[in-house]
Amino acid sequence: MRSRLKLAVPLLALALAATGCTSSDNSDPEPVGSTGGNAAVGSYPRAETLYTTGTQYGPPSNWNPLMNWTYATGTVGLVYETLFLYDPQADKYQPWLAESGEWKDKTTYELKLRSGITWTDGKPFTADDVVYTVQLCKLPSSTYSTLCTWLKSAEAVDKSTVKFTFSKANYQEWANWVYNNPILPAHLWKSRSENETTSGANDKPVGTGPYKYLTHSQDRQVWVKNDGWWGAEQLDVAPKPKYIVDIVNGSNNVALGLVLQGSVDLSNNFLPGVSKLLGKDSGYGLETYYDKPPYMLSANTAWLVTNNTKKPMDDPAFRRALAHAVDTQQIAKVVYGDMVAPADPTGLLPIWDKYVDKNVTRELGFSYDPAKARSILADAGYKNTDGNGMVANKDGSKIKLTLMVPNGWTDWMEAAKMIAQSAKAAGIDITTATPDYNSLVDSRNSGKFDLVINNDQQMSNTPWTYYNYVFRQPIAEQQTAGNFGRYSNAKAWKLVNELDATEVTDLEGMKGITSKLQRIQLTDMPIIPLWYNGLWSQYNNSVWTNWPSASGSNHYLPTTWRGYWQLDSILMLDQLKPAAAKK
Repeated sequence: MRSRLKLAVPLLALALAATGCTSSDNSDPEPVGSTGGNAAVGSYPRAETLYTTGTQYGPPSNWNPLMNWTYATGTVGLVYETLFLYDPQADKYQPWLAESGEWKDKTTYELKLRSGITWTDGKPFTADDVVYTVQLCKLPSSTYSTLCTWLKSAEAVDKSTVKFTFSKANYQEWANWVYNNPILPAHLWKSRSENETTSGANDKPVGTGPYKYLTHSQDRQVWVKNDGWWGAEQLDVAPKPKYIVDIVNGSNNVALGLVLQGSVDLSNNFLPGVSKLLGKDSGYGLETYYDKPPYMLSANTAWLVTNNTKKPMDDPAFRRALAHAVDTQQIAKVVYGDMVAPADPTGLLPIWDKYVDKNVTRELGFSYDPAKARSILADAGYKNTDGNGMVANKDGSKIKLTLMVPNGWTDWMEAAKMIAQSAKAAGIDITTATPDYNSLVDSRNSGKFDLVINNDQQMSNTPWTYYNYVFRQPIAEQQTAGNFGRYSNAKAWKLVNELDATEVTDLEGMKGITSKLQRIQLTDMPIIPLWYNGLWSQYNNSVWTNWPSASGSNHYLPTTWRGYWQLDSILMLDQLKPAAAKK
């Protein structure tokens, strides 16, 4: 997830957003009908309303929970729910729609569902809904169509029991599926065509969750609390805001202004320089998860992706030298103001630290060391042949590499400049380019690049998702799901699949496999970890307090990003407290 905004937006946008976010009275919104009604987008009781921003880059246009990364913010988590939640910091699964799940044998999994749950149209939630949802993997356009390559059957044993039979047990992948994929109401969806199912707008969403659709406009999405939500009684979870209003992104300056003035309570945008505005002495009342560097939780790893099909990036020695030529400490300090931390050489997120083999990283790890980089290059046959300080290829031809980052991604643009500068100190000639995002994706996916920065893979329940992304096979003409550098290693891919087939409770088995993968990774350096991209979260305390923090009782993930509500972010809402009434 890249949550960021462009800088160049007229000041009018600030005025519009600000007036839309504030209320001069405590009037209720205009009345609406049932779910999917057309309420006027007006003011809401400020003390009961949570204003957020940081995910929606354009007007809300679909409420289809199958359309990952494009559905209106909150569609999954607030409206549609998953079988389990997963707390990545505690490494624990929490039954949600499911009461329990158990492997009965090596290829049979039984799921028990909670009773007494209804959809917001009043129909009961049953095992048929789960079976219907899982079997959508049969659709070629389904985002989880690969599930059907190892799922043999899904059977509703009774209204609250589902039995899954697999041809092979990909334990890691299944544990990831059960908390990542929302369950759909079969009675409303089963008559839809494939196109309607996987890409339809679903503009009258009917879910089981704690909130319902209220209304939307060009610049916001509004949800209202579902007073009949089952979780209040069965989970003792009670989200505090009556309304959640998610504001469409405008610019970094607008987002910063809104959160500083208290018109937005939670900003999940990257806000450059915000670390200077934190603390009691600043007068702004802003908080972040940590009260000292790195301030932000680590959401994903930013990598330097090398095109391993091009010279000299096809040489592991050159890639190792390049790894020693990047000053990630300086990037974290200067570009990010210490809001993020440099990555471990493995790139594994802090939540996966127990899987890092410290013996391997001591032996093969890297850090910024231009002299070391030059030594590796010289030993591998890369020499400065024309006296300009830059090394040449082994055949004497010039090395001139281009590092691409998307235009408008200001932090990455600055980081790219610093990478180019530090690389030159090691004798590697790199220039930067800033194409628009779509052009960069086209070049990256088709392999028409030298170097790019990438950070798609988010925190999850298992490092399998990370290694599946780094080593993914087979390599296709268009790489869309990872391994953009086109690194090919059959042994590594076999290990990734062995990891997938390891039970999530087998910690030692998982560590044994990840150790072998780390040795391959740090020997061949197919991808270079740079820094941990932050879970950008800044909160204002003027209306809501008790925000998530490392030291407080609310330790849940403070984000509205798509895919994160089911990573326990929904529990953040239960812990919020109203601030003292404003005069």
